[in-house]
Amino acid sequence: MSMTAERLDRINPSLTIAISTKARQMKAAGRDIISLSAGEPDFDTPQNVKDAAIRAIQNGETKYTDVAGTLALRQAVAAKFKRDSGIDYKAEEIIISTGGKQVIFNAMIATLNKGDEVVIPTPCWVSYPDIVALADGTPVLVPCGQNNGFKLRAEDLEAAITPKTKWFMINNPCNPTGAAYSREELKAITDVLLRHPHVWVFTDDIYEKLTYDGFKPATIVEVEPRLKDRTITMNGSSKAYAMTGWRIGFAGGPVAMIKALDKLQSQSTSNTSSISQAAAVESLNGPQEFIGEMVEVYRQRRNLVVDMLNQAPGITCHKPEGAFYVFPSVHGCIGKTTKGGVKINDDADFVTALLEEEGVAAVHGSAFLYPGHFRISYATDTESLREACTRIQRFCQAMV
Repeated sequence: MSMTAERLDRINPSLTIAISTKARQMKAAGRDIISLSAGEPDFDTPQNVKDAAIRAIQNGETKYTDVAGTLALRQAVAAKFKRDSGIDYKAEEIIISTGGKQVIFNAMIATLNKGDEVVIPTPCWVSYPDIVALADGTPVLVPCGQNNGFKLRAEDLEAAITPKTKWFMINNPCNPTGAAYSREELKAITDVLLRHPHVWVFTDDIYEKLTYDGFKPATIVEVEPRLKDRTITMNGSSKAYAMTGWRIGFAGGPVAMIKALDKLQSQSTSNTSSISQAAAVESLNGPQEFIGEMVEVYRQRRNLVVDMLNQAPGITCHKPEGAFYVFPSVHGCIGKTTKGGVKINDDADFVTALLEEEGVAAVHGSAFLYPGHFRISYATDTESLREACTRIQRFCQAMV
């Protein structure tokens, strides 16, 4: 008899973490490795946020809080949703969780029954389908092509919805592609959702602050307030405030749904760290100039990476609107052989050979349910990015 539950057989360990781990091991063994596989800012948490955490420790704010989070943080989150998106959430319509991933996990575990379907546009973040599968749901993957900027078309959403559809999940801006939806683009999608009142909406807006060239991403309830009573709007501190390790995710939604998430969370992690919550209050209520400075650096890096990758033979790289990823196609390299003698049959072969031969760690597109591509995170210093792209060019040029 197996020690582990059957449900564990439905999921895979995170492939992005697996690549990062291998790169770290090679680095420890003395190899010159540039890792472009991790999805976290290379900036430090702003000093005012760190100071707020230190004050909280010194003031003894080290006890349990409400499961759903401190009132101060829930009010700060509500104010953020109002300020940024014009959405009115009361404090009781907000939950604070241990990272955005816990919000997704709680929402799926709390609502899905066996056979319920969740429509997920691909390429998508590696965890979405696995969380759905773990919760007994069925992921319904809808491919979104590079020729449409990796964005979901309304007619493809319409075709994917069935009587069994429980959720539609959207990530805006998107990991791994950086694709971001404008108000107009989302309107076509919300029009479809209005026609299907049994479908709930989960929008993951964690990269919302990271958009370029004046692009303003919208969010579902902002575009269509009539969907508010069946939408969870998720966000968090990780990307906008360089607070990945602080583990703060939050969401707004209807009171009954938030109570369900609170009930589940009360029997798993309970509240997230009281110190992290105090830091998150300061991140949301304090000065915001840090974000603009960070975004400008990312914009320059994005332009550098897109330009250099498009000079590599066999690679085509779309210029994304947001996040800190690019998702280039390697279709022009498939079937070729590397300098080291490796035949490139697919995207996994490409990233494995790239790591072994040139010491550049990236993640293969299949990990994001979209073969023939790979993901690069440009949340690393500019010189490392320039060197990594030079190595990728060399790697592709040497193929025959």
